[in-house]
Amino acid sequence: MKKVKVFDFFSGCGGTSQGFRQAGLDIAFGLDFDKDASQSFRLNFPEAVFVNDDIRSIECDSISHIFNEKKNGEYTLFSGCAPCQPYSKQNANKKKDDPRLDLLSEFCRFVTYYLPDFVFVENVPGIQKFNQNEGTFKKFINTLYKYGYSFDFKVIPAAWFGVPQTRERLVLLASKNYEVELPTKTHGTKEIPYSTVREWIEKLPPISAGAKHLLIPDHESAKLTDLNIERIKATPEGGGREAWPSELVLKCHQNHKGHTDVYGRLSWDKPASGLTTRCISYSNGRFGHPVQNRALSIREAACLQTFPMDYLFSGSLQSRARQVGNAVPPRMSEAIAKQIIKIISTSHI
Repeated sequence: MKKVKVFDFFSGCGGTSQGFRQAGLDIAFGLDFDKDASQSFRLNFPEAVFVNDDIRSIECDSISHIFNEKKNGEYTLFSGCAPCQPYSKQNANKKKDDPRLDLLSEFCRFVTYYLPDFVFVENVPGIQKFNQNEGTFKKFINTLYKYGYSFDFKVIPAAWFGVPQTRERLVLLASKNYEVELPTKTHGTKEIPYSTVREWIEKLPPISAGAKHLLIPDHESAKLTDLNIERIKATPEGGGREAWPSELVLKCHQNHKGHTDVYGRLSWDKPASGLTTRCISYSNGRFGHPVQNRALSIREAACLQTFPMDYLFSGSLQSRARQVGNAVPPRMSEAIAKQIIKIISTSHI
């Protein structure tokens, strides 16, 4: 089969590209505005041309030399996983004039200019509901239809593909020349159950809060106050603040039954909660280690996102956590890539 050449817009640290590479696709190009995420991408994909800039300031023809360097009629795949915060239910400060709302349209500009063989988009489920009649996502799929693309999109649990998280994402796959449909789940059956926290992080050596392992890159956790150390000691595996004695409960939680995940510990034998950009913060979700008295390390969070152990991250502790939390889980994009390969190999075109 001919190779598939990937152009990864809004690449972040490279989660999408890592999954595509695991399936055998060639990563040719990456683009992201964030400097630390850009450096992480470069560290892991030195063979790719990379642009660290705002997509809104880039002319479409500036990457034509990369696009036109096709070998033996390679297929092309444009990936556009734009920043999701404007649509996320986690974002309590949504604004209709947020400039990030139109980044999918900027990606669409490149799609209509080059008309790649395949298009992939991943985002939070709320994107298709945001201004449904005239919103960015609606305009995007109308444009795909106008240019003759077949497409399929729906909200998919990442756990379907072996990601040990209760994370759901809107996924779209489109093709210029093939009828497409999204892959069916590989996990969550009697034969292959959902992946768990234990499978991915149990073998990592213990560290204390605020410590960094000397031999394992990014196996580093955030510091905890003495009070939060007492709180996590009082929290059983898989439990939360409901187990605390009254003197440890925050005033804002005394008569509040919501936000039950904050200050919680993960369970060994269940998928983790959906990781966020604050995935190493004990007070911002169910990100406490199942048994050690600390929050997840960067490496553990990356493992729960299904990054390989040798994947490299650049930047401060908080920046690396943001990159990991924002990333498309490689196991999820790998499933999409395998579906693309299946579509090509089984087609009679």
